[in-house]
Amino acid sequence: MTLTIHNRAQNPEIFQTIDHAAFDRSWPLFMQHDPTAQWYYSYLDDVAEYVLLATDGEQPVAKAYSTSFALGLTGREELPDGGWDQVIRWQHADRLAGRDRTAATALEIVILKDRQGQGISSVMLKALRDNAFRLGHDVLYAPVRPSQKSDEPETPMSEYAFRVRDDGLPYDAWLRTHVRAGGRIVKVCPLSMTISGTLAQWREWTALPFDTDGPVLVAGALSPVQVSLAHDVAVYVEPNVWVEHRRP
Repeated sequence: MTLTIHNRAQNPEIFQTIDHAAFDRSWPLFMQHDPTAQWYYSYLDDVAEYVLLATDGEQPVAKAYSTSFALGLTGREELPDGGWDQVIRWQHADRLAGRDRTAATALEIVILKDRQGQGISSVMLKALRDNAFRLGHDVLYAPVRPSQKSDEPETPMSEYAFRVRDDGLPYDAWLRTHVRAGGRIVKVCPLSMTISGTLAQWREWTALPFDTDGPVLVAGALSPVQVSLAHDVAVYVEPNVWVEHRRP
């Protein structure tokens, strides 16, 4: 396997060859319904330098998305508890306001389902880091979605994120990849993604009945989905983990 990394700004034509539906199958269906996503993915031409694609030969096998935002403004002294959703809203507002965006953040690394487990995620993480530093940033942040947390949806992220193995590295494989790459776990962002929908929508997304009040465990979710029959609504609030990658 020989991977070639392409930058959307430098080679926009290669991005026309992507089968986005094939990449979407790498995520649970409900994860594709975060309304905040449109404020980033609808404006990819504006953040083209922060978007990468990996090909193996001529086949696209992985995508990596990042962006820049202003950190250190009044009310932005720290990374937000709102994680993925909040940093997307910040970068969108910063772009509209013409602010100087001082920090970079990773948003997504997605690997084709049949190419997962081949070490590609580590390559893409390094590519995002190198690209952020090339663009003049001293730090790349990431609201990380720990890959094995869905096996323990009822375990608090504040406990899970800081669990380590005997060698001192994180228990979670994706957090471990970040730390091995030089990342530092900063804090949990407990409100990183919020996805709400009617019960009919959640039934469509999950094939579950959603016929009882209270928490429902959903495959692929990092925490339970909260259901209200009386209000015909279910809400998923996903915790993530802020990781910091500083320029060496």
